[in-house]
Amino acid sequence: MANALWHTRDISYAGCAAQVFFFLFFLAAEYSILIIMSYDRYIAICKPLHYGTLLGSRACATMAAAAWATGFLSSLLHTATTFSMCLCQGNAVDQFFCEIPQILKLSCSKSYLREFGLTVINALLFFGCFVFILFSYVQIFRAVLRIPSEQGRHKAFSTCLPHLAVVSLFLSTVTFANLKPPSLSSPSLDLVVAVLYTVVPPVMNPIIYSMRNQEIKQALRTLFGDTLLRHQ
Repeated sequence: MANALWHTRDISYAGCAAQVFFFLFFLAAEYSILIIMSYDRYIAICKPLHYGTLLGSRACATMAAAAWATGFLSSLLHTATTFSMCLCQGNAVDQFFCEIPQILKLSCSKSYLREFGLTVINALLFFGCFVFILFSYVQIFRAVLRIPSEQGRHKAFSTCLPHLAVVSLFLSTVTFANLKPPSLSSPSLDLVVAVLYTVVPPVMNPIIYSMRNQEIKQALRTLFGDTLLRHQ
C-alpha cells in the first residue's frame, strides 16, 4: 500500500524482512484459528452437552494464545533462515511483495536447504492439520444427517458453511500457489496466484461471515432494493 501511495517499487532490506515476518505470522495464525474453529463446530454439533466444559473461556484463551504463538514461532524461524543467506543474484524481487520463493532465487549459498527443510516440516504440519479439519467435518456431517428435523439440519449447516467456505478458499489458493508444477511457473502466473492467496481470502472473510448476520442481510437487501428501484 505504501509503495502504491508513494509511486515507488523500492523497499528496504529491513522492510522486506518485516514484510515476510508479518505475512507469515498472519498466514500461520489464520490457519491455526481456522483449525480451532473447526474443533469448535465439531464440539458444538457432535457433543453439545460437553461444549461448556470443553470450550470454556480458559480453553478458548489457551487455544487463541497457541494460535498466535504458532504463527510467531513459524514466521520467526522462516524469516531468520531466509535473511541469514547471502543474496548475490541482484536485489530485484520478481513479485509485488517480498515472498520467500522469490528471495531464495537471489541466493547463491547452499543455506537455502535449511529453508527447504523448514518448508517440508511446515508442509507436513499443514497436511496433518488439514486431515484434522477433514475428520472434524466428516463427523459433523454424519451428526447433522442424523438430526430428525429439517430446521435443525438447516441451522447446523448454516453454522458450518461460512467456516467451510473460508477454509476451502484459503486452502485451495495456498495449495495451488505452493504446489503448482514448475512448468506452469511464469512471472505473470506467479503474480496472479500471489494475489489469489494474499488478497482474495482476507477480502472474502468478512463477506462470508457477515452473511449470517441478519442486520447486514437486511441492510444489503435495502441497499440493492433501492438501487434497483432507481434504475427502474
